[in-house]
Amino acid sequence: MHIILWDTRHGGAFKDFAGGFGVGQFRGHGFREKLIERQYTNDFRAPPLAFGYLAAGFRERGHTVEYALEQAQLPAADLYLLNPALMTLPHELETIAEINRRHPQTQVVVVGQVASTMAESFAGLNCRVLQGEPEQLLWKLDEVLQTNQQVQSIGTVANLDSLPFPDWSVFPYQKFRVGYDFWKFPTAYIQSSRGCTLSCSYCPYIILENKVRTRSAGLVGEELRRGMDLYGFQSFKFRDPLFGAKKKHLQEVAAEIGRLPRKIQFSVESRIEHLTRETLEMLRDVGLTSVTVGIETPSRDTLVKYKRAPVKGDKQGQFVDLCRGLGIRVVSGFMIGFPEDTRQSIREVLRYAKQVNPYAANFNVCTPYPGTGFISEIQDKIASRDWSRYDVYTPNLKYEHLTTEEVVELHRDCFRQYYWRWAWLRGNWQFLLPRLNAAVAGLASWFQPGADANPAANPPAASEPAASSPSGASANLLPIVESNTRQADACSGSPAAPRKAA
Repeated sequence: MHIILWDTRHGGAFKDFAGGFGVGQFRGHGFREKLIERQYTNDFRAPPLAFGYLAAGFRERGHTVEYALEQAQLPAADLYLLNPALMTLPHELETIAEINRRHPQTQVVVVGQVASTMAESFAGLNCRVLQGEPEQLLWKLDEVLQTNQQVQSIGTVANLDSLPFPDWSVFPYQKFRVGYDFWKFPTAYIQSSRGCTLSCSYCPYIILENKVRTRSAGLVGEELRRGMDLYGFQSFKFRDPLFGAKKKHLQEVAAEIGRLPRKIQFSVESRIEHLTRETLEMLRDVGLTSVTVGIETPSRDTLVKYKRAPVKGDKQGQFVDLCRGLGIRVVSGFMIGFPEDTRQSIREVLRYAKQVNPYAANFNVCTPYPGTGFISEIQDKIASRDWSRYDVYTPNLKYEHLTTEEVVELHRDCFRQYYWRWAWLRGNWQFLLPRLNAAVAGLASWFQPGADANPAANPPAASEPAASSPSGASANLLPIVESNTRQADACSGSPAAPRKAA
């Protein structure tokens, strides 16, 4: 069977984020915003990780596999497989209709989070819509194709160790790049675990299940080796929603990374309580360069209203300072555009982002994802169900105190004002210019006998926490809120920082 993995990046979509609903790219207006936008468009990220697993499994079973990115010709095949993002759904519905018209005998299968939660969107099209994890097709393909029912439930992979190693040879893997995490490329996606045990109402990562499954650390290590040897990958972005949820497993994975024949760069996403100084140092020593965490908003009222648990103390600020001292980038997601937001509340988010001062801050407009409890809670506040707008940078709600145009302008202000300031450049220049930073550190070691040339090996102590809030700040603002990766990912796009500021 000839199988085509059909893909699109329509609108700049990154499909493997937001729990598989995908995110778009920040689009700027004016010189300063365009420089920020450029960092998004510079990236060429891998297709959904599931495509890599499916390519490998299908080829092992004797099928031929072709990757078609934005191919309007729609070449003949026995099977087309699509994995839509929310923002690309209208485009992919048109593509399915065109496949039906040009190749009426070709079978079409749709997988992923959109298929699992929005099966009704495909009514009237000749396709099979699968609810569950795409990799289940490796064992259920014949069953799926022999059943006439359009919507089918295929479940989740019971044992992640049963997955093959991804086959990236059918993809343009030499181009894979995630610039805000790394400075060595190409970059591959990898997973050591799936799922999350938390219950935030607007998080799409818990739609299919509410537990964490892990993959054998030895297999993770072997996948890293194969990625290095077969494809020349120099960096790896772990797509675990909650990396390190199981401490022993984290330690085993770190040990496997340390046994690789040469050092790699890798990034993780997690909650800050899973990343203690000891853990960060262990991961840093084997190649950790970047950590993604969600911060969202400093407003206690907003967090409680949307079932997010605030914590006391400036843990977020301390965490960013700790990582900076260890030479680790911090990528943080912030959210604006809640239905009850005001100009003041959005400005407080920006103020707090400046106070914490991570390397990369991504400001996203609150987006209601299908299948979550959150979308049910705010049904009457949804202004648009044009899914092409659901890129986490476009307002789609009705706001109590703001117009859509005001939210758009405040959103742009957040990006512009955050990055275009000396305090950001001063605190993060070493991540913007990593090779220069290494050269400076090496030169300094000549004048400091006994000092390690690697600045991360002798990290300075984390700075004192910043004041909880400036004079006159809202009494309902916490100095810090605890968040997690999947929330940064689910309601945040993947951020990018500009290369220079003024």
